[in-house]
Amino acid sequence: MFARLAALIFATAACRSEARVVEPLEPRTKVTKAPASASAQPATARAPSDAAPAPAPARSAPAPARSAPAPERAARRWPPAANGATSDFCIEGVDALDEASCYVLPDAPATELLIYLHGIVPPSKVSRQKTNFQTVVGRASRRAGIAALLPRGRQGLAPKGHDGWWSWPTSGESYRDHARELIAELATRRQKLEALTGARFTRVYVGGSSAGAYFVVALALSGDLRADGFAAIAGGAIRRGRDLSQLERAPFYVGYGTHDTVSESSRSLAEQLRHAGWPVLLAVHPLPHGAAEVYLDEAFAFFRAQAAGG
Repeated sequence: MFARLAALIFATAACRSEARVVEPLEPRTKVTKAPASASAQPATARAPSDAAPAPAPARSAPAPARSAPAPERAARRWPPAANGATSDFCIEGVDALDEASCYVLPDAPATELLIYLHGIVPPSKVSRQKTNFQTVVGRASRRAGIAALLPRGRQGLAPKGHDGWWSWPTSGESYRDHARELIAELATRRQKLEALTGARFTRVYVGGSSAGAYFVVALALSGDLRADGFAAIAGGAIRRGRDLSQLERAPFYVGYGTHDTVSESSRSLAEQLRHAGWPVLLAVHPLPHGAAEVYLDEAFAFFRAQAAGG
């Protein structure tokens, strides 16, 4: 009887020891994901100075206290909620990034970004010029699955007779006076948009129409702003005989309409870039002056084909 009772006690002790061995094998990620506050730290995070000596090797260590499992991190929302900024510059359907820039996001997360520089735009809340270019960029970029940043230019840079209109540097003198600050602003807004989306854009394109196209060409040929592709639409020019051999080459899309007056300068731009070894696509459409979706559709396809080695 005594022997049978001793065997029963020994078996019970062995089972309890075995349970203590299994318990520490609970998933450890539940502990490491606990909140960082001191009150939420697991009991084993700090050993007290008067801790008892370790148990004898013959016995298993007691199981550490387990903290409550932390909730799983929620998946990032797409498109992300707007940051609350408002701007008279942004039309309906285009979100405001800040008071002087708008953005467009496609239906799925994007790793490509288009920075689009508009032509001259009047300072009124509603205008044909603003509505057209923002609608064109919004539709084309969403269709291509590309994010778009639409910054506003500066007042005082538009041609005579357009006082107060928003524009970009289109001459050598105005480029020297304003380009550095404008480039810094573009970089800041790109970072702001990346912070909003929670991801870095791995490919960036710079395009523009009319006055914006002239600034795009100046940025590309100065080497002051690197991009994975440039697009000059209904504008852009280059001085004949300029040495382009030392510049870093990138795919360059040039588009213009047959009902526009910029055809000669656009063809000259494409010809000289091609002669200097730049990958160039020159496209002509039966369109008037200004932005149009077909130009951006072609530019996006061209940039992606070049990236793929096409």
